[in-house]
Amino acid sequence: MKKFEKKQWIKFGITATIYILFTIWMQNGWLLLGLPVIADIFLTKFIPWGGWKKSKNPSVRTAMEWIDDILFALIAVYMINIFIFQNYQIPSSSLEKSLLVGDFLFVSKLSYGPRVPNTPLSFPLVQNTLPVLDTKSYLEWPHWGYKRVKGLGQVQRNDIVVFNFPAGDTVAIKEQNPDYYVLKERVGKNAMLLNKATYGDIIYRPVDKRENYVKRCIGMPGDVLSIVNNQVYIDGQPLENPRYMQLNYFVETDAPLTEEQFRLMNISREDRIPASQISFYTQLFPYLGFTPNASGQYNLIYNLPLTQEAKAIMEKLSVVKKIVVEPDFLGGETYPVDYDNEWTRDNFGPLWIPQKGATIDLTEENLALYHRCIRNYENNTLEFRGGQVYINNEPANSYTFKYDYYFMMGDNRHKSADSRTWGFVPEDHIVGKPIMIWLSLDKDRGWFNGKIRWNRLFRFVHSDTPPAP
Repeated sequence: MKKFEKKQWIKFGITATIYILFTIWMQNGWLLLGLPVIADIFLTKFIPWGGWKKSKNPSVRTAMEWIDDILFALIAVYMINIFIFQNYQIPSSSLEKSLLVGDFLFVSKLSYGPRVPNTPLSFPLVQNTLPVLDTKSYLEWPHWGYKRVKGLGQVQRNDIVVFNFPAGDTVAIKEQNPDYYVLKERVGKNAMLLNKATYGDIIYRPVDKRENYVKRCIGMPGDVLSIVNNQVYIDGQPLENPRYMQLNYFVETDAPLTEEQFRLMNISREDRIPASQISFYTQLFPYLGFTPNASGQYNLIYNLPLTQEAKAIMEKLSVVKKIVVEPDFLGGETYPVDYDNEWTRDNFGPLWIPQKGATIDLTEENLALYHRCIRNYENNTLEFRGGQVYINNEPANSYTFKYDYYFMMGDNRHKSADSRTWGFVPEDHIVGKPIMIWLSLDKDRGWFNGKIRWNRLFRFVHSDTPPAP
């Protein structure tokens, strides 16, 4: 019988122990079938895993060394990206000023427990589309169901959470904002199918390959949430607003605001365009209470996102004449887009958030509010015929939810497409929790003029992360 060196046993023992612990964590005994492979790599070596090292051709050895290193790196990155953490860049202003456009985050998968991937065969570090090639970055087979392994905790109210975009299950490739369901309500499905030049192909994406979003968790499973004049209520009680929550305001001035004043209130350049230069807004000025000056023209009027601290500063500026909060009819469609309940962006609900194991009656209103949960997220067929609701071809008068759901909102309340627009976030869409800002770049500044926000580097993300000055 072949004898093995001591160092072989040590390498095998360490690797096998780590692998067995991983198997226990995954709660999947089938993974133990990988132990014979580990034993062969370190001990028996029936398969010549490193046979290329004996090649007499130096070009072959060099090429295989590169391939070996690349494969190891790809596998390591893949495993870290799935089970430990991933990098995420803040693309939009929906969470300002808590998180800023240009923040690069480490997102912890361990905080809520990593998901076993639905699409295990995919290219690492690419969400759904390979750059340049413009093709899918994953194979649809094999496809695994939802499973989340044990993590360090659970989603809590006011957590900032990264999740897969729920309405991203169906996508019009050339027109992804607004989402498919809003487009379908606006123009109709057939019009989209017939106009590929505008909308492109309409495709389906599995849960883990939908776009990543980041918002604040406002509503928990079982809550009754409502919004009255921009104030969130949970079960009838007002919820404390995030410190850096922003609303949009129309601000009338008798002189242009200066660069220093804009920076004092942390207003980005893209938000500084005067509303009085946009004809759509000028038509609203009489409704908002603005009046022309002696020359018959309106003074300079901005439409600016302001925190309460920034608004207090604005009110003290001598050039400011009037401040009016943006009316809620400018907010656009609200969830559910196919049902008219007269809810608006600023006055929304009351809405019950589904909880695992809870049962609802299938009334007309409940079907409008929860049909996406029943059909799209929990994978049932849902039909209404002859005055009767059918779920999976069986008559049903009630439904019991399989998942917990969450209600997400951005801190930049008037510039955030969130659960008020596209509804609930199911538990299987939760990706992780941002834990650290490792880089922050200010798009309004040059590399030698403060582009790197040094005071935000390697800062831990809390429920209220201070903004950069």
